[in-house]
Amino acid sequence: MDQTGKITSSQSLRVQHEFGHSKSSGTEFADRLRQAAAQTGQIQFSRHASQRMEQRGIQLTGENLDELTQAVEKARQKGSRETVVIGSHGAFIVNVANNVVVTSITEQEMKNNIFTNIDSAVFM
Repeated sequence: MDQTGKITSSQSLRVQHEFGHSKSSGTEFADRLRQAAAQTGQIQFSRHASQRMEQRGIQLTGENLDELTQAVEKARQKGSRETVVIGSHGAFIVNVANNVVVTSITEQEMKNNIFTNIDSAVFM
């Protein structure tokens, strides 16, 4: 049975791409993969954000991750594209459309920083 055009998860999209069943170009594939990840509701962390979290000693518990996910969903409902989510464990700049944390900073670092290129802020 041909599953092309019926994407149910990011995993199935990867499988289709690996086996050449996808009719889309590389750019379309990347867009579809991002959309599939966003539809699952799972927050992803860019390589840069992961490195910053490690360097700065920011650790998220499952509860913190759930709070972050809920905050991003609130921003999405308001039509946000780029948001800063601020909580007691730090701040996270999130690309809402792709559900991707772009970077993160500690609470201490927030005092001396300016957030640019965001259209909303959510406090947790």
